[in-house]
Amino acid sequence: MGALYETVVRPYLFRSDPEEVHERAIGWLRMLSGMGPALRLMEKYNRPAHTEPLELFGLTFPNPVGLAAGFDKNAHCWPAMAALGFGHVEIGTVTKLDQPGNQKPRVFRYPEHEAVINRMGFPNDGAEAVAKRLSKAPSSRKRRIPLGINIGKSRVTPIDQAVGDYLASYEKLADYADYFAINVSSPNTQDLRKLQQRKHLTELVGAVIDADRERARKLGKGRIPILVKIAPDLSYREIDDVLESALEVGADGIIATNTLIARPIDLGEKDETGGLSGLPIHQRSIDVVNYIYRSVGDKLPIIGVGGIHDECTAGAFFDAGAKMIQVYTGMIYRGPFFAADLAQSLSWRTRDWV
Repeated sequence: MGALYETVVRPYLFRSDPEEVHERAIGWLRMLSGMGPALRLMEKYNRPAHTEPLELFGLTFPNPVGLAAGFDKNAHCWPAMAALGFGHVEIGTVTKLDQPGNQKPRVFRYPEHEAVINRMGFPNDGAEAVAKRLSKAPSSRKRRIPLGINIGKSRVTPIDQAVGDYLASYEKLADYADYFAINVSSPNTQDLRKLQQRKHLTELVGAVIDADRERARKLGKGRIPILVKIAPDLSYREIDDVLESALEVGADGIIATNTLIARPIDLGEKDETGGLSGLPIHQRSIDVVNYIYRSVGDKLPIIGVGGIHDECTAGAFFDAGAKMIQVYTGMIYRGPFFAADLAQSLSWRTRDWV
């Protein structure tokens, strides 16, 4: 399937604007999400052989390959992802307020580098609308794979009011999340990355975790895992601050990394403002994951993201210390069944990593 996609389907799709293709894919997968029997058959067909479930963050993942945030921003089609072979899916980024994002065009492909630049700016329907949509979906007990919800700051919210903004999203969405990812690392929302500074991060993540503990106490349930998604552009001293803050407030893990502002390759006149993803950021993401693991070990389990395009680039994350991985740009270049192929190719190795 991968070869057919790369030789026939991808050249056809790449004739169109990237965001138009994305919306078309969401539409197709949204229809598939409503076809229960077909989903079950596809899930069975695409389930990797010899892959044992992973236990992480108190959750069970059928395989270690997840879909990164950014694809299903509004929770339209996530139920279909198990049928494509994913072991978990992260929707969003969702903000308290609905917002259109940045002006188009805002997504750019670089096929010669297997890369993408985006400056989306968190376009989404807002936490209330996404929560309403999720209220009609299967509950956690009936889901085929865990659902993560990635939350970020609304564009119009000043940084000194960011805590309240994130808390509002948390409160709307907490009934539906298997875990939360606190996104403080997108380069496309003004001042967002300042929230990675220790004073801001400690207050923000601490407030969300305190709210979650109070919710768990009132409901007599366990806590929802709270993860922090960080940028690859951070210096190692800045990463130290993030890790100290995360450990101080009791965060459950780290997602490393988001898109890259720096340009490790020369894009010449085709360079665009925004975050770079895909193969060119792989080594930097690996370096960050390895630094985190050497710094804190298993105290903060890591989900590795960045430039995964085959078994070798995926395996490098596990060798560096990640417990799971997420893909998105790789799926653009490798096709919709990339996760199933990747999980299958990794199945004989992951038991030694986790």
